[in-house]
Amino acid sequence: MNEPMQPTPQDKLTQASTIANRMKVEIAKAFVGQEDVVEQILLALFSGGHVLIEGVPGLGKTLLVRALAKTFDGSFTRIQFTPDLMPSDVTGHAMYDMKGNEFHIRKGPVFTNLLLADEINRAPAKTQAALLEAMQEIQVTIEGQAMPLAPPFMTLATQNPIEQEGTYPLPEAQLDRFLLKILIQYPTEQEEKAMVAAVTSDKVGDNLNVAAVNTIIKPSTVIAVQQVVSNLRVDERVNDYAVRIVRKTREWPGIAMGAGPRGGIALIRAARAKALFAGRDYVTPDDIKSVAIPALRHRVSLAPELEIEGHKTDDILHNLLEKIEAPRK
Repeated sequence: MNEPMQPTPQDKLTQASTIANRMKVEIAKAFVGQEDVVEQILLALFSGGHVLIEGVPGLGKTLLVRALAKTFDGSFTRIQFTPDLMPSDVTGHAMYDMKGNEFHIRKGPVFTNLLLADEINRAPAKTQAALLEAMQEIQVTIEGQAMPLAPPFMTLATQNPIEQEGTYPLPEAQLDRFLLKILIQYPTEQEEKAMVAAVTSDKVGDNLNVAAVNTIIKPSTVIAVQQVVSNLRVDERVNDYAVRIVRKTREWPGIAMGAGPRGGIALIRAARAKALFAGRDYVTPDDIKSVAIPALRHRVSLAPELEIEGHKTDDILHNLLEKIEAPRK
C-alpha cells in the first residue's frame, strides 16, 4: 500500500499563510477595526511570544483575546491584577487532603492557552514575577514540582497608560520578556459607529459577544504554524540589518538606555511571522522595519529631558529607522 504523500515545504507555507489570514478575518467579525493591533497579536502568537497591550479601558482588549481564542478552540483565562494578588493566585498551590493524607496540586489560571493579565502593573513585583517562569520556560513550579504548560501558551498583559496611582512599574527584565508592546488607540469615527451598532443591536447589556467568530483550527494547528514560521529563511544581510537597528538604539541621541540582544531576536521572530502573512518563505528588510517599533518601544528608555519636553518613544524610533540604510538587492 502506498503511503500518503507528505506536503512540500511550499504547500505547508501556503496552508499556514491561509490560516493566519483567515484568523485575522474571523477576529474582525467581533473586534471592529484596529487591523494593525489584530495582526501584531497574531504575529506574536505565531512567533511563540507574549505581548504587552497598552490602552485606556473600554477599547475591547478582553473581546479581542476571547475572539482570538475562539478561532483556534483554545482555552482562555483572565486574571484581574490587584495589589493584594498573590503569586499562588496565578500559578496555583498545593492543598492538603485530610482523607487521603496527602497533598494535591491545584492548578491556577496560568494553565491555559491564552492568559489575559489585566492591568498587570497593579500587582506588586513578587506577583508580576510569578509570570516570568511561565513566560520564559512555559512551565510553573509549585512546591518544587515543575509543571509544563500546554502549548500554545501566550500571555497578553494589559496596562492603563493614564492611571499611574497605585501601580508598580514593570521591571526592565520583565518588559524584555514581551515580544511586542502593542498600543491600542481610540477607534476612528467610522469604526466607533460600527462598534456601537454591533454592541447595541438586539442585545441586553454589554456582554462580550464572539458568536460570529468561527473556530477554524485546533491548538495543534497553531503549533504547526509556529513551526513553519520558525523555518522561514533570513538572509545574512537582513539579520545584519536587525542587529544594526538594535545596536544603534544604544548610541542614539535622546535614548538613555538602548535595547539588549533580545531586541534583535524579537525583530527576527516577529518579521518571520510578518513574512508568513505575505505568503513568503523569506524575510525582507521591510518586514524588519514594519515590526521594529512594537518590538523595541518597550526595550528603550528616553532621556529625562526628552520626556519632559513631551517626546514620544515611537517618534524617536521612527527617526532612527529612517537613518539606517536597509539592504537592497
